[in-house]
Amino acid sequence: MAEHHDDLRFAHVLADAADAATMDRFQALDLKVETKPDMTPVSEADRAAEELIRGHLHRERPADAILGEEYGVEGTGPRRWVIDPIDGTKNYVRGVPVWATLIALMEEGEDGTFAPVVGVVSAPALGRRWWAARGLGAYTGRTGQERTGMEAGTRIHVSQVAKLADASFAYSSLSGWEERGRLDGFLDLTKSCWRTRAYGDFWPYMMVAEGAVDICAEPELSLWDMAANAIVVEEAGGTFTGLDGRPGPHSGNAAASNGLLHEELLTRLAPRTA
Repeated sequence: MAEHHDDLRFAHVLADAADAATMDRFQALDLKVETKPDMTPVSEADRAAEELIRGHLHRERPADAILGEEYGVEGTGPRRWVIDPIDGTKNYVRGVPVWATLIALMEEGEDGTFAPVVGVVSAPALGRRWWAARGLGAYTGRTGQERTGMEAGTRIHVSQVAKLADASFAYSSLSGWEERGRLDGFLDLTKSCWRTRAYGDFWPYMMVAEGAVDICAEPELSLWDMAANAIVVEEAGGTFTGLDGRPGPHSGNAAASNGLLHEELLTRLAPRTA
């Protein structure tokens, strides 16, 4: 646990550096944006933030592996830092403040699989940050705040809503649900909930962790989109799985909840057969 305290403090240092770099170019009129082969945008700020984080890791954690959205995998071993320099690049390039840097540390377990043990989600344009470490709980606070430990923030917990009819459901968009044979279930779920909103990207998971939202799901994601979110949700008392029910951020998609509604969430979003 002491090691995770140290790793978490270091993750905050990484997030502080990334916040300064991304905010410096946010809403810049001369921001350079390109389209990647997968037809998603990438800005100069995405690349600069990831390069900055990698530089810190090379100096301070040279034995650890790194996986980042923009520059792939470096190194091997039982510890791997997983980075999304800007989660919500489409928002970032349009001047919408809902985007964040996601930083997670994953460690290899006895079964050979990796699980998040530290996560920081920093949204400087919103002035918010969320963080967690395995067994130490989940917290939130303001960006730019000096942090000396887990206590430098407010501890957060998921909601206790136990009925779908009383639940708030958050998602990113409709795209992806139909092509995966899950649109009917998705639409049925939205009709069964008290409230639905498409907040997008990292934010629904943080709101599940805070108890402001009860369930959220996305049909297609990468590991760097999920690793930091997963441990924050879990340490806040919630459940984070793939749509297949597999625990953790390994399924290429995600379902997060307060735990009480998780089985019903997965059932509603299961593919429908003719």
